Amino acid sequence: MQFLFEGHVLDTDTRELHRGPERIAVEPQVLDLLIYLVQNRERVVSKDDLIASVWGGRIVSDAALTSRIYAARKAVGDTGRDQKLIRTVSRKGLRFIGVLNSPADDDARIFPAVLAAEKSDSPMSERPVIAVLPFNNMSDDPGQEFFSDGISEDLITALSKLRWFFVIARNSSFIYKGKSVHLKQVGEELGAGYVVEGSVRKSGGRVRITVQLNDVANGSHVWAERYDRGAADVFAVQDEITEAIVAAMEPQLYAAENFRARSKHPSSMDAWELVMRAMAHYGQVSPQDHAVAQELLQRAIAIDPNYSQALGLLGASYTFGAHMGWTDAGVVLPLAERAALAAVRLDGEDPWAHHALGSAHLLFRRHDDAIAAQELALRLNPSFAFAQNFYAAALAFSGRWREAVEAANRAMRLNPRGSFVALNYGAASFAHYLCGNYAEAIRLSQAAIRLRADFAAVYRVLIAAAGISGQADIAVTALQELRRLHPNISRDWVLIHAPFKLDTDRIHYMEGLRRAGLE
Repeated sequence: MQFLFEGHVLDTDTRELHRGPERIAVEPQVLDLLIYLVQNRERVVSKDDLIASVWGGRIVSDAALTSRIYAARKAVGDTGRDQKLIRTVSRKGLRFIGVLNSPADDDARIFPAVLAAEKSDSPMSERPVIAVLPFNNMSDDPGQEFFSDGISEDLITALSKLRWFFVIARNSSFIYKGKSVHLKQVGEELGAGYVVEGSVRKSGGRVRITVQLNDVANGSHVWAERYDRGAADVFAVQDEITEAIVAAMEPQLYAAENFRARSKHPSSMDAWELVMRAMAHYGQVSPQDHAVAQELLQRAIAIDPNYSQALGLLGASYTFGAHMGWTDAGVVLPLAERAALAAVRLDGEDPWAHHALGSAHLLFRRHDDAIAAQELALRLNPSFAFAQNFYAAALAFSGRWREAVEAANRAMRLNPRGSFVALNYGAASFAHYLCGNYAEAIRLSQAAIRLRADFAAVYRVLIAAAGISGQADIAVTALQELRRLHPNISRDWVLIHAPFKLDTDRIHYMEGLRRAGLE
């Protein structure tokens, strides 16, 4: 049977979903959920109904259920915010509210090209793109640099929670730190239509923050303001700044949504400053910097044991080090999971907490939980480049390669410059390898290596892609470099540490390494 709605064709016999002429890739379980909602469109479907019908009555975590609902909405071009087709009915469940058409009336068959253009999911181009430059430290003390960076970082985080903005990641916008650059250059290099810049002067117990929002297209100031506050009032100032920027850019939407960016602030300014310093080290992507970040975060947690972002960032740093091969995964992963779980319990709205937990889930080979946690982190902060990168890795290791390529591309769009971009190339190269796109895997791996010559994990992808495609010269050179970076590397090491879900993917990857000459 076929259900036709909003340019889509859902065929329950062939178990296929099409949007115009394009077939949409949907996981079997997500397709089951979508079919059940459409077939029961006359009523609200409860959580128990879904578990009984889609999961056969098995125990299902809320995170897993949420991730499948998210995937079903994404498949039909819907979102949790818009709810054009799948509506959440508070405390009751879900209902499919799309209008079904007859085949003769359905636009998907009459005007497929027009429909595909109208329905294409391109939030990157439709949402305003905004970059927050590092605020200048105007204090006499150069040691206060981290304080002005922290103001910028928190503003990026607050703006990222707004789904109608696309916010450039810190690692990209911070490459302009200490440089005099023209707004048009920033706009062109980052793809931003708006740029926020400012300065911070901290003296004694007082802080002066100046900030302005610039329109890149015409070089004009959309909005500017100055704030003089006691240091303890900084968090309130950040909320005021964010609210003002939103009001300046989207007044109608602002009025409709009654926006107010709120987050759970730490009880201690000292703890916040330690976390901001740790954040700067985290973004440098080196074992030395992560060791410093972890020490700073442990000090912050000692001051404020209930500081969720400190716990989440600590958990993320532990898992990142294990993922990169810098630390013993058997030692740090239990610590990472403990910190991430504590962060989630303290603040379920903190994206760092869910990102850290999802990263730990992946290395523990809990693939579905890893994907669900990263999806939740991205719902809480759609511009969270770190989570988008690990989401791409989780999808790739779970056998969802094409989705992994898309996620890696989004990560690169969020973070087009800076030290972390090499990891985005790395995630994309791995996904392309699993898709069989060996030439692209080689190109992206080499791009990552040009940015970070110490990136051992991407050398493994390059070696496998070169080995399986018969490019012996590339494989030999890359293998020599990998052995220098990772002297005890072997296929057995990869088997133990690479968290593949599917045996076919593991065999595919190991075969490339074998052909390249890795013992």
